[in-house]
Amino acid sequence: MTRSLPVSLRDIILASERISGRVRQTPIVRSDALSERVGAAVYLKLEHQQITGSFKLRGATNAVLSLSAAQKARGVVAASTGNHGRALAYAAKAEGSSATICMSRLVPENKVAEIRRLGANVRIIGRSQDDAQVEVDRLVQDDGMIAVPPFDDARVIAGQGSLGLEIFKDCPEAATVLVPLSGGGLAAGVAAALKAINPGIRLIGLTMERGAAMKASLDAGHPVAVEEEESLADSLGGGIGLDNRLTFSMCRDLLDDVVLLSEPEIAAGMHHAYCMEREVVEGAGAVGIAALLAGKIDVTGPVVAILSGRNVDMEQHRSVINGATASTGKDTA
Repeated sequence: MTRSLPVSLRDIILASERISGRVRQTPIVRSDALSERVGAAVYLKLEHQQITGSFKLRGATNAVLSLSAAQKARGVVAASTGNHGRALAYAAKAEGSSATICMSRLVPENKVAEIRRLGANVRIIGRSQDDAQVEVDRLVQDDGMIAVPPFDDARVIAGQGSLGLEIFKDCPEAATVLVPLSGGGLAAGVAAALKAINPGIRLIGLTMERGAAMKASLDAGHPVAVEEEESLADSLGGGIGLDNRLTFSMCRDLLDDVVLLSEPEIAAGMHHAYCMEREVVEGAGAVGIAALLAGKIDVTGPVVAILSGRNVDMEQHRSVINGATASTGKDTA
């Protein structure tokens, strides 16, 4: 790669070393069912088995561990669609700091309840992540809290990139990696790690059709605002920030493609994960499987799909397994 990246392979290696012992090195397993389906080896990176149920713990932990003692004493704050808030609450508690998590009313109640259980102060603000971010900015300005953004932060991106190092270590033959795409922290970090090691590897971002902010921004050539909508892949909701500093440019430069998925396709991914792989994953975590099932990936060699999270409302999950194809829980009948 000729373009210099704001987060380097060295940054990611240092982050991986920093968080070692505080996060799980999650396994990669071969999916015989998907391999037979697409005619090539398909591996699943079981990141939904992470301690807090999603990859977000990597970036949150690296960010908190990068703070000084004085900064930790001031407390950390973030906007979240759920999983980053849960991860930051856990990481802050582990380091003796306090966390305040600002979320919109679209965040599922199961995710809000878990963040509260971890001891964080929860503030529900508006109907979008952008609304929640306004409260974060106020708390930073008025109360001196330390912001730990969910994705557009070099410490967070480097932490998420540690997942890419694990993929290469356990599956060096991978030709394509399928990565859930929202604000771009995971995609940017994983792509930065893997492209630095193997420039020929393909990185494909996967997101839902409803309110895909990064896809809309990449198409426009600059960050744009989109209206957030309910989706089975609720963790992929939220804007990327009109003042995005890092993830937009990294996704633009590193991703080979972005694929959009419908609600029925996401539901099919969740259904397959449960019935064929015996894994409970949320909609955002199932998009890699969904894209393969829908025939939306040109498979030319071994594929790794990242199952990024499991923090799904179990009533919703049950309805999907029983035939629902949308976040409302309505089935096809």
